[in-house]
Amino acid sequence: MQHSFTYDKKKVIQGLRYHFIHRPEVRILIVLVNVFAIVSAILFYTGKIRPEPFLLGSVIWLLLVVSFWYLLPNSIYRRAHTFRDSFTMYFRETEVRLENPRGYVEWPWTRFSKFFESPHFFHLYFDAKSFFIVPKDGMTEDFKHELRGVLNGKIKK
Repeated sequence: MQHSFTYDKKKVIQGLRYHFIHRPEVRILIVLVNVFAIVSAILFYTGKIRPEPFLLGSVIWLLLVVSFWYLLPNSIYRRAHTFRDSFTMYFRETEVRLENPRGYVEWPWTRFSKFFESPHFFHLYFDAKSFFIVPKDGMTEDFKHELRGVLNGKIKK
């Protein structure tokens, strides 16, 4: 199986947002900040606390949203030259090969630790923080279905 692709900036930013939201520590942080904000709001409206803790919770929540939704994805996109190249990816029996005009790299299937699918990408993880996103643009439904089967069979969760 082979897939040729380039990246679309808006979709890459969205894909990076999915990456951050799927991180367990980010999920825990979001839950904790939301619980703090809700509890401080309830305590503020019942008159048990002053407005400062409620405002602090709101500011922290706003900072989280801005950082995970805008700052981090955009900064990663700007720093990574990968998203400006065009690639051809070959999904073979024993490895995955990624080519562009400057060269190629091959990864054995055992190199991947997990994968997940977002609306525009297949996210292939090497470890908790290293990953490669494969755009779905240009893939037929049959190709996507076949690729899901290959990924499920080759990447052990």
